[in-house]
Parts: sequence; C-alpha cells; structure tokens
Amino acid sequence: MADAAMVTLRLLGPGDDDVLQNVAPDVFDHAVDPRWTAEFLADPRHHLAVALDDGLVVGMASAVHYVHPDKAPELFVIEVGVALTHLRQGLAKRLLGLLWERGRAVGCAGAWVGTETTNTAARRLYASAGGTEDPDPFVVYWFDFAGGA
Repeated sequence: MADAAMVTLRLLGPGDDDVLQNVAPDVFDHAVDPRWTAEFLADPRHHLAVALDDGLVVGMASAVHYVHPDKAPELFVIEVGVALTHLRQGLAKRLLGLLWERGRAVGCAGAWVGTETTNTAARRLYASAGGTEDPDPFVVYWFDFAGGA
C-alpha cells in the first residue's frame, strides 16, 4: 500500500497539460486526450484537482462551476477517481476538499454531484465529505449527438 502522507494535491490550470501524461490506471475512465486536456485546463470554469505520488497522478476530482440567471453560482462535480493502489487513504475526500476551496473562491453557493444508487463507495465518500442525500431521486437522460438525437 502506498503512503498517503507522501501524496501531494494540487489544482491544475492552463499549461499543466504535462502533469496528465503520467496517470495511474483506474484514475480516469478512458485515456487522457491531449486536445481535450488543453481545452479543459484553459477554461476558467473547469477545475481539476489531482493527487500526485512521485509525479504519478493517482487521483483526481473534476468539476465545473456555472452561473444561471436566477441563482448563485454552483459547483458541479463531474467525477472522482483514485488508483486502486491508493484507495481507502482519504485521497478522494481530500480532493473534494480542494474543489470546495476553489468553489468558495469563485463565489459558488454550494456544490452538487450525482451518482448511482448502487454506488455505495461514492455515496459513502460524498456523505463523509459533508454531503446530504437528496430525498427526491431524479432520472438521468442521455442524448447521443453522434447517434442523431
């Protein structure tokens, strides 16, 4: 097991693309694409917190903050991932904490995230990070633009 005390956390921004050239398996769902990385990091409304163990990205949490005409800005957590070698060391919770700091700094009133009801690990994480589960479940719809929808 890796030593969580040796892991450093940081928020990435424009020009930090090279950090994502060395990523442990299981952190992201798919291979990191340099084009999308540059676009994501260049957008000031996109936020990516990473956990680094000797230069290797072993965890990440991504979010976007958005505004709407009738409510204060909110932080939407897109996803959280931690390498199998670094699970159960508190990294995901620490990464969320870094995103909360960024959300507060950019004026967000709060943050929200969705997950599957069967994803008990994610639900435990979000509860341990101070989240409260919405009693009104919602349904997610996917629209496949490539498929003609």
